[in-house]
Amino acid sequence: MRDWLSMMNRQVRPPVDTTVAARRRITPKSAILLGIHAAIFATVYWISFLVRYDFTVESRWLAVYGPTVFLLLAAKTSIFYALGQCHSPWRHTSFSDLTRLVWAATISMLLVWFADGLLASPALHLGIPRIPRSVLVLDWAVTVLAIGGIRALWRFIRQEVQPLLTGLPIRSVLIVGADEHGEMLARNLAAASSTQYSVVGFLDDDPGLQHHRVGGVPVLGGIDRVADEVRRRRIDDVMVRSGALPGARFRKLMAECSESGADVKVIPAIDELLDSGDHRSVFQPRAVEIRDLLRREPVVLDDAAVARLIEGKTVLVTGAGGSIGSELCRQVLRYEPKALLLVERAENSLFLLEQEFARLDPRPRFEAIVADVADETRMSHVIAAHRPDVIFHAAAHKHVPMMESNPVEAIKNNCLGTQCMARLADRHGVRVFVMISTDKAVNPTSVMGCSKLVAERFVQALNAESETKFMVVRFGNVLASNGSVVPIFQEQIRRGGPITVTHPGIARYFMLIPEASQLVLQAAAMGGGGEIFVLDMGESIKIVDLARDMIALSGFTEDQIEIVFTGLRPGEKLYEELYFDDEHRLATNHPKVFCAQHRPTTLAEAEALIDDLAELVDEPAEVVRSRMRAIVPEYGSHCGADEIPALPRKTHAK
Repeated sequence: MRDWLSMMNRQVRPPVDTTVAARRRITPKSAILLGIHAAIFATVYWISFLVRYDFTVESRWLAVYGPTVFLLLAAKTSIFYALGQCHSPWRHTSFSDLTRLVWAATISMLLVWFADGLLASPALHLGIPRIPRSVLVLDWAVTVLAIGGIRALWRFIRQEVQPLLTGLPIRSVLIVGADEHGEMLARNLAAASSTQYSVVGFLDDDPGLQHHRVGGVPVLGGIDRVADEVRRRRIDDVMVRSGALPGARFRKLMAECSESGADVKVIPAIDELLDSGDHRSVFQPRAVEIRDLLRREPVVLDDAAVARLIEGKTVLVTGAGGSIGSELCRQVLRYEPKALLLVERAENSLFLLEQEFARLDPRPRFEAIVADVADETRMSHVIAAHRPDVIFHAAAHKHVPMMESNPVEAIKNNCLGTQCMARLADRHGVRVFVMISTDKAVNPTSVMGCSKLVAERFVQALNAESETKFMVVRFGNVLASNGSVVPIFQEQIRRGGPITVTHPGIARYFMLIPEASQLVLQAAAMGGGGEIFVLDMGESIKIVDLARDMIALSGFTEDQIEIVFTGLRPGEKLYEELYFDDEHRLATNHPKVFCAQHRPTTLAEAEALIDDLAELVDEPAEVVRSRMRAIVPEYGSHCGADEIPALPRKTHAK
């Protein structure tokens, strides 16, 4: 646990000078602590003699104490200072500090033992009497008891007595989870300086922990008892570690706490702080966010398989500046690739990603490349120069209404760009090519979805005639991605409303960005080529429910922030689908990754589709949309905005 906490603190704090000289430099505070320690050592040495001689002061042991006390002080103050015992704040004393205290006292005793024997040697003729060995052992024991007891007393006074005297607010707390993380949270909350917390107990579903104590704090029962315990013990805050509960369970907990009168706070996980670049204390509570309510069970990866795919290889990511592309890059770096190539045509987002990776220590080997995936000459030069082993193709236009107005750009980027990248991967002998697709490609009602469907079919068809392993990974919306519904709602709430929702029945699948990226890597590692992998998206969520959650989390009511229904936009569906009707859903070795199997498209058919679409790039938008419906039979065959009448603009949620 100590090693884990040490690692955690190193990662979330800003870089500091870690040399011994920097950690052990003399400051006024450390000098004062050194003087206090010296006085304690002299007193403890005196007490040890008293105990050894039955609390009788005799001239024979005074003759030993006087000449040797300076030797003992020199040895112990040097060792304690060198081991940092004069630099650790007493208010944060922990079990690890006690361990270091024991080590410092033991090394000091052995050093004095050796020096005493050497100085009392007849060969030196110094005439210094020997220190009784029992006194040294007593001195060791009393030193540990005295220093440890004083520090513990200091912490007790600060945590238990000082709040009563200063009048600082004291908030009663229940902690969800009685594991080692919960125990550390309880200790750190007790040591908080800005707000005083009184940890009343833990809630944990493990029957082996219930009605026992963890770190001196009782485990009151399972998580389902939260409402009863909040009312019974008048709890102010219920604290949950980020990621400890799946979204449905978290939503239930939050509702019960709200009805019972307690606030729910979240303790950030270490990976959350690292991803955000936040260097606050790991144990500083934050408010509940929408991602907490949508969180699912943590993804467990086959790290060995992913490492075999990535480690020591050159990896190229297109669309590297986007939400999925940038997170894919972060996940790839965990597996120590030989080099990471960041391909992006939006220079601003690429610049920000480049700056983020440049700050990493040690600095990974990567290169930021401004390029358009549809520019065959440019991309051919890039691939020929760097010889990537793996390509993750995440570059795409994704905004449905915008692509309805600009269908030619969807064809250029999503269809022709994917065709260009796939052809180049085949030509240059890339080992693995992974295309990122979307649930909007299934029974598409939009230009964007249709363009991704065509790209899917081309990539899958090319696999049959190539040495490269081509595969597709299909999933739904990622939460809080650029331009998605969550940041839009956040901005609308910030402006005081209203929140605009297209239809009360519209629902979408959501997945957290890291989860989606990790599963893309997992699918790529298990693929043999030709698969369309579909990620388990869980249950779809109504957008109006998402809006209501965000209003509540922002501290408002629906009377304060209005929800207005505006009607479905062109190309928009009421609900998304992950599979075509004629696709078979097959399980894989990973419980959250499935395979969609259907009648394969031949390469000639896929080429013909793209060639037909390529002829439309100079046509007006309405002509392009009309011709796409004729070229791709699946396009527009299911209910979209054209089949569902728009709602009146002033319809409100109640």
